[in-house]
Amino acid sequence: MNLLRQGAVTGAVIGLFWAFVMAITVSVTLSFASGLGFRPGSLGCLILGIGGGLAAIYVRDARLVIGGFVLLCVALMFTPLSPILFGEGMPVLWQVMAALSFGVFTIWPLKVMLVEAHPGALSRHAFEDAVIRFLTGFGYIVFTAVVLIPFYVMVMTSLKSQQALLRNPLDFSIELSRGWDLFRSYSELFGQFNFGSYLWTSFYVSVLTVLITLLFSVPGAYAIARLRFRGRAAFSRSILLIYMVPMIVLALPIYIAFSMTGLRNTIPGLLMIYPVTTIPVALYMLQGYFRGLPGEVEEAGLMDGLSRLQVIWKITLPLSLPAMVSVSLYVFMIAWNEFLLAFMLLDDPSKFTLTRGVAMLNSSEIPRQHLMAGAVIATIPIMALFLGLERFMTKGLTAGSVKG
Repeated sequence: MNLLRQGAVTGAVIGLFWAFVMAITVSVTLSFASGLGFRPGSLGCLILGIGGGLAAIYVRDARLVIGGFVLLCVALMFTPLSPILFGEGMPVLWQVMAALSFGVFTIWPLKVMLVEAHPGALSRHAFEDAVIRFLTGFGYIVFTAVVLIPFYVMVMTSLKSQQALLRNPLDFSIELSRGWDLFRSYSELFGQFNFGSYLWTSFYVSVLTVLITLLFSVPGAYAIARLRFRGRAAFSRSILLIYMVPMIVLALPIYIAFSMTGLRNTIPGLLMIYPVTTIPVALYMLQGYFRGLPGEVEEAGLMDGLSRLQVIWKITLPLSLPAMVSVSLYVFMIAWNEFLLAFMLLDDPSKFTLTRGVAMLNSSEIPRQHLMAGAVIATIPIMALFLGLERFMTKGLTAGSVKG
């Protein structure tokens, strides 16, 4: 451990690991952007990583270190010591772009990570600062890759032509020369596959699920939080027990019961079963928030002659707006993304929800870009809704958990 806390050793080790991280990141990014073949070079990463880490510690002039390191990367890019390797026939412009990207995004973060480091033995603070900065940068890259790569592949595939996919299924670059024909798969989904109807069905089913859920969960959560009755504590603790039973276990009984009662293949059937899955979690979230509200405000309303229902409507609900919004958003997302019940209960394409319609595209007879376009259509609205209302959701969930 004492050896690792030497400035030179710390810089070399962090530089080595960071160089490999950036070589992989740049290779993947440029491969997706260009459709060409890039891959990390082990020997080049080893040399430049160790050298960059040592330079970040021993040379304090940031401009000199960054400029010299980038020039070295460009020079080595055309030798066997290149940190990023190419296939034959790689355009020089892409090689230079790879060298510049690797150089800048390797040495610049290293200077930031090792800002507290110096030659010689490091203090515990300086060593831990360098390690934490490295792990933070590594975490940002991994998180970004996990979130963006699937979405990027999905969007780029939806913009491809059938000929391009057959020619190279792993080419995720964009063909700007096609113009508006890039969006052909989207226009065909709405024109030939009735996706406008699927969007509308998912929207109003989700909204009605939210309304039904709030209609039952608000009084239930208020009763658990405010009223005193036999079994209140047991009911409060057992609200989420329904989630201990996987929905796939209930699928066959639900299918049989809905078939016998004529509710299968109907929207009212979905509206009966969706709230069953959302009411428990809404009850659990709202009861914690209601417990956190000051009881004196409601007691003052009762003393002024308001009934219990008027207190809930005029006092409790306005004060609970952040929690109501967060619960509504959460329930809406559950209903919008639900697939198993819709797949099991709906057979008529005119009544499909969006997830059921996307599943219909998963066929060998339908081009893959249509499936990816359907997935994008299903993802974008709920993503925009979440990003737009995230502050309400965060505020509501935090208030309920702290005050409850």
